[in-house]
Amino acid sequence: MHHIWPGEHARVVDEPELERLYSYPAEPTWLAVNFVSSADGAVAIRGRSAGLSNPADRVVFQLGSDLADVVLRGAGTVKKFHGVHPDEQTAERRRRHGLAPVPPTAVVTTGLSLPPTAPVITEAVTPTIVITCGAAPQDLRKAWEAAGARVFVAGDQAVDLAAAVAMLTEDGLGRIDCEGGPRLFASLLSAGLVDELRLTLSPLLVSGDASRITAGLPVDPAELELASVLADGSTLLLRYLTTQLQQVDGELR
Repeated sequence: MHHIWPGEHARVVDEPELERLYSYPAEPTWLAVNFVSSADGAVAIRGRSAGLSNPADRVVFQLGSDLADVVLRGAGTVKKFHGVHPDEQTAERRRRHGLAPVPPTAVVTTGLSLPPTAPVITEAVTPTIVITCGAAPQDLRKAWEAAGARVFVAGDQAVDLAAAVAMLTEDGLGRIDCEGGPRLFASLLSAGLVDELRLTLSPLLVSGDASRITAGLPVDPAELELASVLADGSTLLLRYLTTQLQQVDGELR
């Protein structure tokens, strides 16, 4: 893997430099979103993102959760997810950075899309955080807790993501690694909560009707500032910083 920007000359990057590039700044809250897409913008091949990924993408994707306090996911992305189970490299990396041994997973759901028997709850090493709203049935909330989850209620009829992020930060989980999906990303963007986009551009053309990395709530175009570019063969690994969006009188500015 080579670092090709910024700087005048490409150079091979080692593990310490990768950790420096993909670490989280010393801010109370920093929310980074991770995605891989094809060169023509597809977020999946036959409904799965795995076909777009490759070893370089998996390296930087792993760094996102290895260096985070919490992994944030939408309920649609955790059907077969069992929470974070660190290997020896991850455990050693987190020790070096003074992080808890295992980051919890925080799942955003309005209710019935996340059963209490979901593996992300029942098989998690660290108790999963279920972020929901007041409209979620009380008995379901109790069932999540009985299954081992912590439940954060943010918002009334829908999840208030700004309140949810504030609750995570107050809980000491301000370094947030968001691992999708597209609708959660769009909702976070519309709320002005995204600080960084980590995008792997896979050298594939997919066509078809695959979704983009954002889907759902529209936003005014958000300006991005390129922070770094790595290359591994024909794969590009991009880091962008976002210009925060503000909502004024019901409109995004």
